[in-house]
Amino acid sequence: MADDHTEAEALEPEARPADPRAEAFQGVREARRNELAEDYVELIAELIHEHGEARPVEIATKMGVTAPTVAKTLGRLARDGLITRAKYRSVFLTEEGRALARECQQRHEIVLRFLLSLGLDPETAERDAEGIEHHVSERTLALFAAFADRS
Repeated sequence: MADDHTEAEALEPEARPADPRAEAFQGVREARRNELAEDYVELIAELIHEHGEARPVEIATKMGVTAPTVAKTLGRLARDGLITRAKYRSVFLTEEGRALARECQQRHEIVLRFLLSLGLDPETAERDAEGIEHHVSERTLALFAAFADRS
């Protein structure tokens, strides 16, 4: 027999090259780190569009989290230069925050259109798009958009 490897050996993680897996895992960790900030700036942009402002209490309600959680996250977003705010006041996006919100909205729309073009119901497509949009590569996103445009 030319191949002396057993099936169990072929399935062991050590049998696969470490670098591609490490790179993939690192990409997932980076996406998770950015996911919260992306969700917040996207929501803040929506609230500003709908109401002219984004108040922390509305953010907490829409995100389903407590006011202290929102305050902590808004502090991080302010340190990262994505928002401006004053204590107990509305939250506004900086130019960088607006750019990130636009990018997130575009990614969400592409993933949503793709899932709908596959025949997924709108409610499930919306829920799934919310997670996928943060983890899909630019190359895959472009393929999603092309597929959705053909459908």
